[in-house]
Amino acid sequence: MENKWFLSMILDEFRSGKINLEKTHKLLEKLDIQCSYVHVKSIFKDNDRLKQGKITIEEFRSIYRIITHREEIVEIFNTYSGNRKLLFENNLVQFLIQEQYILDMNKTIAFEIIKKYEPIEEVKKAHQMSFEGFIRYMGSSECLIFKPDCGRVYQDMSHPLNDYFISSSHNTYLISDQLLGPSDLWGYVSALVKGCRCLEIDCWDGSQNEPIVYHGYTLTSKLLFKTVIQAIHKYAFLTSDYPVVLSLENHCSPSQQEVMADTLQSVFGDTLLSDILDDFPDKLPSPEALKYKILVKNKKIGTLKETHDRKGSNKHGQVEECEEIYQVDETEGSEALAGSENNPGRGTEIITAGLPLFTKRKVKVAMALSDLVIYTKAEKFRSFQHSRQYQQFNESSSIGETEARKLLKLRAHEFVLHTMRFITRIYPKATRTDSSNFNPQEFWNIGCQMVALNFQTPGLPMDLQNGKFLDNGGSGYILKPQFLRDNKTEFNPNKPPKQSDPVTLTIRLISGTQLPPSSHSSSNKADTLVVLELFGVPNDQTKQQTRVIKRNAFSPRWNETFTFIIQVPELALMRFVVESQNLIAGNEFLGQYTLPVLSMNKGYRRVPLYSKMGESLEPASLFVYVCKIIICKNKY
Repeated sequence: MENKWFLSMILDEFRSGKINLEKTHKLLEKLDIQCSYVHVKSIFKDNDRLKQGKITIEEFRSIYRIITHREEIVEIFNTYSGNRKLLFENNLVQFLIQEQYILDMNKTIAFEIIKKYEPIEEVKKAHQMSFEGFIRYMGSSECLIFKPDCGRVYQDMSHPLNDYFISSSHNTYLISDQLLGPSDLWGYVSALVKGCRCLEIDCWDGSQNEPIVYHGYTLTSKLLFKTVIQAIHKYAFLTSDYPVVLSLENHCSPSQQEVMADTLQSVFGDTLLSDILDDFPDKLPSPEALKYKILVKNKKIGTLKETHDRKGSNKHGQVEECEEIYQVDETEGSEALAGSENNPGRGTEIITAGLPLFTKRKVKVAMALSDLVIYTKAEKFRSFQHSRQYQQFNESSSIGETEARKLLKLRAHEFVLHTMRFITRIYPKATRTDSSNFNPQEFWNIGCQMVALNFQTPGLPMDLQNGKFLDNGGSGYILKPQFLRDNKTEFNPNKPPKQSDPVTLTIRLISGTQLPPSSHSSSNKADTLVVLELFGVPNDQTKQQTRVIKRNAFSPRWNETFTFIIQVPELALMRFVVESQNLIAGNEFLGQYTLPVLSMNKGYRRVPLYSKMGESLEPASLFVYVCKIIICKNKY
């Protein structure tokens, strides 16, 4: 039956004789088999017996079987097929329950799967599945390692904003380095498309009373503030419905701050949040309440009630001075260095009572811009004690990575209690002129909501960022675990938890298929290995790796099992990295995939791979078997 179906699908292509490589590749795609051209080319060359650049129908059949009839899939199929030719409905149900952990499976659902993936009509009508149907099902999105339920917004979005991790970018306008590189609208567009919900805009006075955006005191190119806002307006809610925060690094004079306010209001209209949602707020609103809203993060004059009372009044020319505290620390970047040529500090006074040192400055703020700041007032972080006494619920702080890391090492529990109450943004230090990134995991571990990364720079930190925010439908908002929201928490990421719900995660890494070849190979070869890296609290961080399979990027088989005992699974991410061994120059990166441990599907699963730049490498993937066991049921 399979033979008859197969011939009926390909016979027309061979009526005029042999076919070449291009037609072979197209015919495989017609059969719903995803193929990498580089691998098809190599297999075609091996099966072209006369070396004429054309193959017969039998040679095509051989190529098809090499690509699709993978031994590891055949073994699974044969285990559940009584006759090794067909799966009956009850066989498929048994496989889906026992191996894929789909516990609510029944014959009706199984037949829906058969209808979707079985290509042979007679088999489909008999409520059966051939191996052809089985390989198509196993290669489908239904068998991905990432849980489909996590691919939609499933978390409770009615908590206050400070209860969420929020996808955040740093110097969003830059697309390369911090000193000479171009500023580009693509920085904002690409970040928003990736689900980023907090964008940074460095604003400076421009000519003809038009504010500009660029990295001040550098040779980076300049953008008009107006065009940045127009681009954000166009793409803000393309990927996610939830609020976007514009973190203004504002160096503009009051007159150009008024221009900024006018631009924000005219471009965003009703989507710009410019008033409180409740009469007497004492906590931040939720992402749900702020759907399709733009929030401005900037310095602010006065209280929310005073802002509300001024609603609708003419604020043109109204400028007030506010006293701002700035840390004297040049290692953290422009956000730690106050003022600008347009907004110079006055009455500078060094506060020397303890370290770090702070300086007071008078800053001029246009009332028109100040009144657009509602729930995200920018306030300099001074100490946890100061925040406990004086910080208001709508005030948020930005802390440089160096200072944040010191606080994390010395006062982690206090840091957790601080981020429970107030939105805290972490940004890269100024010495990262190449736009490199820190590891965001250490700051997520203490509940920091906005861990801002240079989205334009590929590598491990952005892999973790992309992996973490796959969850909850890629909405850019992820509800923090209960122990990072409960004000009675004893959680400290630097210490083993007294009570937890540890998970034993077992991954059998079975094989790879159509992996990217090494750049040093003239064909489709690579000396492949896989590194499994676990990120989370310090006690959970570990990595393990497979042996090397020599000269095989097409179908390496490892069949190795790895076990991880994870104390805090709620914060853990798993990163699969495929490399080609190179003993002289160091291993070559071929592809990776990162996802939250709690978003991992159990059973036989396909791990898709992405390039260093974050592009899909389909059909390259790993084939794994995942088992997760929760050891006990306690709370922090």
